[in-house]
Amino acid sequence: MSNIIPSSGYLELIRTNAGFRRLWVGNVVSLFGDWFNTIALYALILQLTGSEFALGAVFITKMLPMALASPLAGVLVDRFDRRKAMIISDLLRAVIVLGFLFVDEPGEVFLIYILIAMQVIVASVFRPAQIASIPNIVEKKDLVTANTIMSATWSIMMAVGAAIGGFAAEVFGLHAVFVLDSLSYLVSAWFIYRIVVSSPVFVGTRPSLIKSAHHEIKEGWHFIRTHPAIRRMATVKAVWAIAGGGLVYMLVLVGDQMNPTHAAASIGALYAARGLGTAIGPLAARKYFTDERTWASVVGIGIAFTGVGYIMVGVVPWNWVVMLPVMLAHIAGGSNWVLSTVLLQKRSADKFRGRVFANEWLFVMTTETASILVASLVLEMGLLSLRNTVLVFGIISTISGLVWLMRAVPAEKEDYIRGNVPES
Repeated sequence: MSNIIPSSGYLELIRTNAGFRRLWVGNVVSLFGDWFNTIALYALILQLTGSEFALGAVFITKMLPMALASPLAGVLVDRFDRRKAMIISDLLRAVIVLGFLFVDEPGEVFLIYILIAMQVIVASVFRPAQIASIPNIVEKKDLVTANTIMSATWSIMMAVGAAIGGFAAEVFGLHAVFVLDSLSYLVSAWFIYRIVVSSPVFVGTRPSLIKSAHHEIKEGWHFIRTHPAIRRMATVKAVWAIAGGGLVYMLVLVGDQMNPTHAAASIGALYAARGLGTAIGPLAARKYFTDERTWASVVGIGIAFTGVGYIMVGVVPWNWVVMLPVMLAHIAGGSNWVLSTVLLQKRSADKFRGRVFANEWLFVMTTETASILVASLVLEMGLLSLRNTVLVFGIISTISGLVWLMRAVPAEKEDYIRGNVPES
């Protein structure tokens, strides 16, 4: 049986598949608002505290609560209507982000962390529901195309939203940015409301959620643990996050040093370069790596070259020139996300898919949290300069990718030979 994935046109899929088109358009709008919000928060926390650790705590608060909530979120996604879960998540986040309007003094910084935690806990349901729904909306042959579109959209919205958001925060103020983010969730909910998701109905076929949640979480873990081909792809993003979390966090500090008087604009420019890179990476991977037997190698090389890119960031002058190695680093790393996501969607049974992606996010967020915590403490304690810390984490990323290539790629090849690669 051929492992070549049939090519599907991007515009054709969007034009002919109404369900995917509505999911995608809603995603475009909410991501645009999210990146406005993100850059505004980074600027706000630096403005109110001036602390590297306080900034690191924002990143950690965006990740750790989501990681802790992910196992239960996966159960919810596999038990209930995924479309309704996404709509409720959007509506709740539309209300929560308005709380940032009330933070304007250093003594109120604690509210930022509370609101971020609430926002990401709700988002812990939305993300696995969205990813798990894609195989129920598009045909199997269109999975690579659909996931490439969604990944490229995330990246392009990062590039556009971060760049425009940085300038918008400078020109219109932070409050306007937070209101726009709230409105974007409402628009997203409207588009998702119009989707028909043909997923199996599990409601009423199992005991109550409270009685069975623990069992179903364990069941999801067992499914991942006992399928090595799934386990590898569920953890590869976490391998990237070993150093990637700290590197993305330090990108904000590099932007702040580029132009301290216009920090939001500089941070937005660097995140725009990151977004452009992560958009190009999946597009190139889809075009040049059509045989899924090569994908394990591609993601390992991508992790290694992410590190090489950030080593260059640690060496070049921190002016507009630094945008080029940032973009190159994320071209290399961007393919990791799409290729591993498609393999997980193909290999996971539908009844487990929500829990698989929720647990994958648990692995990623936990690892990123640890990476950012280490980087922020190193900088807060003055153990290394920012430039040297970037260099060290770049080296760690390169080593992580090389270890993946030596350990995971041979196991992946062996599973293909033995026929141990499941398909849903």
